[in-house]
Amino acid sequence: MYGDTYAPNIKAVIKCIRCSSEFSLTDKKIMCSCGGLLQVEFKEIPELTWDALRSRPFKLWRYRELIPIPSGARIISLGEGGTPLIKLMVSENLVRIKRAYIKFEGANPTGSFKDRGMSVAVSMAKYLGARVVACASTGNTSASMSAYAARAGLKSLVILPKDKVAKGKLMQAVLHGAILAFIDGSFDDALRVVIQVAEKYPVYVLNSLNPWRIEGQKTLAFEVADEIGVPDWVIVPVGNGGNISAIWEGFKELKEAGLINELPKLAGVQASGAAPLAKAFREGLSVPEFIDNPETIATAIRIGKPVNWPRVLKAIKESEGVLTDVSDEEIISAQEALARLEGIGVEPASAASLAGLIRLRREGLIDRDESVVLIATGHALKDPDVVQYYSTPTYYLSGVNILTLIREITGNIARS
Repeated sequence: MYGDTYAPNIKAVIKCIRCSSEFSLTDKKIMCSCGGLLQVEFKEIPELTWDALRSRPFKLWRYRELIPIPSGARIISLGEGGTPLIKLMVSENLVRIKRAYIKFEGANPTGSFKDRGMSVAVSMAKYLGARVVACASTGNTSASMSAYAARAGLKSLVILPKDKVAKGKLMQAVLHGAILAFIDGSFDDALRVVIQVAEKYPVYVLNSLNPWRIEGQKTLAFEVADEIGVPDWVIVPVGNGGNISAIWEGFKELKEAGLINELPKLAGVQASGAAPLAKAFREGLSVPEFIDNPETIATAIRIGKPVNWPRVLKAIKESEGVLTDVSDEEIISAQEALARLEGIGVEPASAASLAGLIRLRREGLIDRDESVVLIATGHALKDPDVVQYYSTPTYYLSGVNILTLIREITGNIARS
């Protein structure tokens, strides 16, 4: 069905979360004129059954009735979604919890969860007649947008903070033919530039403030519920805040459709050097105190002014969840544990979810008997520079010395 046109019976609008103004699904607005964020909202949820949904391939577009793109829109897809939900084998020893799973979004086509939102948002960009799409990025958004833009025959423009993008992600954007523009400053500065460009030129912005990105990313919740039902907790790394917001909307829509009977609690995890939302939660602030120069090894969540902060705080409050932050040391330790104990390679930002679980267990906020799904947002190969933080036995030998070494190693293993 990829490349096919789509013709659902849509009863939905685009609505401002601040002033409640409503717009048609074909409106090109990215933000409301009042400055509020926009979201796609159903007027009437379609009637669905799990049996009907499960008759289709386990991919994002299995849930197409809950993705209300307009009639006649051409689906732009690379086969995203249907990512593995892996039970942690060593969770009993690592975090003292019986049921912990990891949703490995690194298995998406460009290696991150961004592909879910880009499939939907680029489909809409094509339908709306856009010829150039643009984003600010710390890496994953640029990699995903450039791939899907290429698939759709669109030009892509990426604004990046100079010297602050992981090489694996930058290579993907280059490979897919994106036009790159580097600026001095942070991701937040880059996003401001992108918005200014879109105000003056016919450029369609594909950052997570675009409501169609959320429509794709919410399918992550659909897949979790499809496979194991509703867990007690879903733990999500938080940068700009689009993903955790989307996941919450996804679970709410499933409940409204009668496909689930309960909702999970959400835990958002930020890196300590880029944690305005975690700080706001701890201190009971209604508006976060933003950070001008965020710093963390987890480049994908190195964001000091999350544009989706209203959505995040709303989702945490509605789900009776929590926001916390973890240090770079905790993130690296969790990344190493996932790789060396579970065989799951994730980028540092993804490991924040496990680091967050360990912290929340230590603080007694998550019980031993509760079920938890950790969202791993991107593949380890996204950020190869972190290899410098790890050590592994390395030898430079030849000939008989190699055989001697192997005999010694295998002998030690046999005796252990």
